[in-house]
Amino acid sequence: MSGAIAAADIVADLWRLAGADASALQYLNLSGKDPVLPSSFRIGAAAQASIAAVGLAAAELHHRAGAQRQHVSVDIRHAATEFRSEQLLTVDGKAATLGDPLFGAHRAGDGHYVRLHMNFPHHRENVLKFLGCAATRPAIEKALESWEAVAFETAAYEHGFVVSAMRSPDEWARHPQATAVASVPVVQIEKIGEAPPRPLRRGQRPLSGLRVLDLTRIIAGPVAGRALAVHGADVMRISAPRLPFIDWLVKDTGRGKLAAYADITTEDGGAALARLVGDADIFLQAYRPAALAARGFGPADVAALRPGIVYGSLSAYGHLGPWASRRGFDSLVQTATGFNVDEAEAAGVEGPKELPCQALDHATGYLLAFGCIMARMRQASEGGSWLVRVALARTGRWIWQLGRVANGFSRRLPSRDDVADLLEDSVSPFGLMRAVRHAAQLSAAPARWARPAVPLGTHPPVWPSLNEIVGL
Repeated sequence: MSGAIAAADIVADLWRLAGADASALQYLNLSGKDPVLPSSFRIGAAAQASIAAVGLAAAELHHRAGAQRQHVSVDIRHAATEFRSEQLLTVDGKAATLGDPLFGAHRAGDGHYVRLHMNFPHHRENVLKFLGCAATRPAIEKALESWEAVAFETAAYEHGFVVSAMRSPDEWARHPQATAVASVPVVQIEKIGEAPPRPLRRGQRPLSGLRVLDLTRIIAGPVAGRALAVHGADVMRISAPRLPFIDWLVKDTGRGKLAAYADITTEDGGAALARLVGDADIFLQAYRPAALAARGFGPADVAALRPGIVYGSLSAYGHLGPWASRRGFDSLVQTATGFNVDEAEAAGVEGPKELPCQALDHATGYLLAFGCIMARMRQASEGGSWLVRVALARTGRWIWQLGRVANGFSRRLPSRDDVADLLEDSVSPFGLMRAVRHAAQLSAAPARWARPAVPLGTHPPVWPSLNEIVGL
């Protein structure tokens, strides 16, 4: 790992990218070093830097609103543990089994691998119907014998379901989508409209009074909302009864959030969301680029409803290139972009090897939260409406650029007992939750989730009064 960029310098690079005041960096304290998880990649550094960037941004916004500056400390072991939060959660002492048994990598007829996403029932059924096989791994692999991996990937997307062919880093580098991904920064912040500056609200906590609409699902987007909530933002998770979800992830990423239904395929749901937008500061979404625009909630639409808003957009492969409209999940993006091949080579094993956590998801979520806070500060000083873009594949490229760890596989994956000192209990409607507490420690306004995780649709789609939320 000699010559690898220091974690503090990783944060400093993000800070400069966002055009922030460099004097804040002297208040950052980072401890520990990789490896902390079994990987040849610097997963600990990625976790530490992305979480620290959010904490420092929250503290800086608080300072801009009139509070004293405070120190932000992040330990690498704690940060890496938070990147595994969904794996470590228990409710009433019970853990979940995440993922369908058929989910994973399967060998195609040309000897290459494809990874199938089976964690939503409709994805599972679509793949099985397309292959014309029974719901067993042997049946799937028998059906795949007549396919080349890339041809199957292409056909799958043409039929509307999600898989990825496993590529080496060199194969991915030659792909036109890799060129598109490399052409944009890891966090893209741009002004998209005119609006007068709106002053920052000063509350007891760094993001007190900041209203965030979270229209995201699974891990990356919900992590962004959770990261804003832990510093005091009023985050409302918006879903609809018709949308599939993964219950365990709702519990893990729902900490600190309100949860309301607003089905934008209906007139009433669209009107409810529009009313919420009218008083929001940040709008988070992770649908395909044109999906919400078709319903009247694209970046320009939301900026027209709420001039001065920050619109955070998350995608799998970015908004440019031939795969801009392609669905994707962390595991699939890892497979497509070379991680599975290089991890296997570094570990000396055959076949695909995944990262030890959903690192693309978690890092992208924190980077989205960071970008949105920085855009809100720019709005307060410059005015305008703002668009923040992040993508799983671009975050993957960022992690590659952090360097490698020579002895990463000398570490084993920590158990719950190993990280018991980093867990906290909270009472929720689901039961007693034991989960990873937040890794960024702020010296004057400690990070905490003031609300328990709740089932989707628990609250009405109406903002609480500012008098109620500013002190949270």
